[in-house]
Amino acid sequence: MPTKSIVSITDYSKDQILRILDIAATFEASPNQHILDGKVAATLFFEPSTRTRLSFETAVNRLSGRVIGFSDAATSSSSKGETLKDTIRMVANYADIIIMRHHLEGAARYASEVTNIPIINAGDGSNQHPTQTMLDLYSIRKTQGQLNGLKIAMVGDLKYGRTVHSLLMAMSHFEPEFFFVAPDEMRMPEEYRLYCKRKNIPYTERTDFGSDILKQADIIYMTRVQKERFTDPMEYERVKNVYTLRNAMLEGSKDNLRILHPLPRVNEIDQDVDTNPKAYYFEQARNGLYARQAIICDALGMI
Repeated sequence: MPTKSIVSITDYSKDQILRILDIAATFEASPNQHILDGKVAATLFFEPSTRTRLSFETAVNRLSGRVIGFSDAATSSSSKGETLKDTIRMVANYADIIIMRHHLEGAARYASEVTNIPIINAGDGSNQHPTQTMLDLYSIRKTQGQLNGLKIAMVGDLKYGRTVHSLLMAMSHFEPEFFFVAPDEMRMPEEYRLYCKRKNIPYTERTDFGSDILKQADIIYMTRVQKERFTDPMEYERVKNVYTLRNAMLEGSKDNLRILHPLPRVNEIDQDVDTNPKAYYFEQARNGLYARQAIICDALGMI
């Protein structure tokens, strides 16, 4: 069966996205299967991760595959100076698929070019996070009943937030309208604003997180200000708590509104929101298991 790497959300067409979402729904109905019996997945996490790594490893285990790898680059030979190319070629001797997170943009694409086994990008710097996007799409469709014509507010760190970059590109297939809410230091990068213009996607840029946006939005996608991406500590201190969503702010919002967050959160969603039925971020994280089961099986040509 053919295999393929998943480096960017643009590696999927609209029809392929919808196919993966449909397959994810079948895994939600029956997550424990033997599809990956005899297969080995290597998880190479050069950057810290909780949800992404554990959901990938759970996805493989629940499908009867096996997992090898590392969760800390300090425990790998890269700490001794081994190149990424050598690491990938070496691990490819032992595994059928590599799931990789790396701090450098483009690292996943490079890895896919130096091996014949599929590479799944679990996040490369501030560039892309395609599997997070697939679980976001699954969560949006599940809560809204559709993907077409939705109003989506992206709030917080839109400069370094790779999840919003991938989600923007994926939603371009479905006629969205965006609200980009960020301070000037963290506004959506120009390349993605130009992308919206090329695709005729309407968007509004704001620095204030006003009630008018909360009342219009179908999805509020909150993001963490990513301290690890800032080279200037003072810049981080200026913007780290710029937006906090509180329960009282949701009064008057649409009944169908759902609040998403790729997690971990810091201060951008107050804990008083957790009990609101519009809060969906923990269910969103659970959906990652089913979406990643579908992605792994698709990459291996098993479905």
